[in-house]
Amino acid sequence: MAGERPLWDFPDGTLAARERAAYLVSELGGWHVIPRTVLRDGPAGPGMVQEWIGSIESENEGVIHLIRIGSDPAGLRPVLRATDDRGMPVLLAHEDTADVRSLAVLDAVLNNTDRKGAHAFRCAGQLYAVDHGVTFHHEPKLRTVLWGWGGKRLPENEIQRLRSLLIALVEPGEQAEEIRSHLTVREHEALLARVDHLIGTGRHPRPDGEWHAIPWPPI
Repeated sequence: MAGERPLWDFPDGTLAARERAAYLVSELGGWHVIPRTVLRDGPAGPGMVQEWIGSIESENEGVIHLIRIGSDPAGLRPVLRATDDRGMPVLLAHEDTADVRSLAVLDAVLNNTDRKGAHAFRCAGQLYAVDHGVTFHHEPKLRTVLWGWGGKRLPENEIQRLRSLLIALVEPGEQAEEIRSHLTVREHEALLARVDHLIGTGRHPRPDGEWHAIPWPPI
């Protein structure tokens, strides 16, 4: 926490706790995509520790890709046009799979304002997601590269997941109480409202033009 860079829109010294809260929501909602994340005291004071996924010798598989204009996007959902480091036009696209789609739902729940391409990857076929310090803001700030399903109907299993999550967040329970302890009252109310809104609309959110929808850099 002592080394956290101050941000204009998030309270100082809260990012480590938001990482822990995001992990707890992932577990409580049955996503299980965020590696085990704990708060600990260390040589520099209290902070967040997260389980390392993969090995130094081998690279994990990304789920975000840059493809050439005109190439076959089979299995991918293009999100935006861009240019590579040589100025060539490319498409930024992500995997069109059920688990990546489910991660997009989790990001909407967390109000994740920094889902870059490198923050979602596969290790031994399992999807993982990391870097959730800038989450849970009470204002809408969803900024992600996973917009491929924007405006589409949510799968029924995701709606059921959200219903179960909403109940778990408001009923007494160790994980729900800890999530509440890491957020302000306003942030916790906004979390419940986002889940309820997703259930009510039954659709993935889409960019509204009032907020920068893509993080920088996107990869």
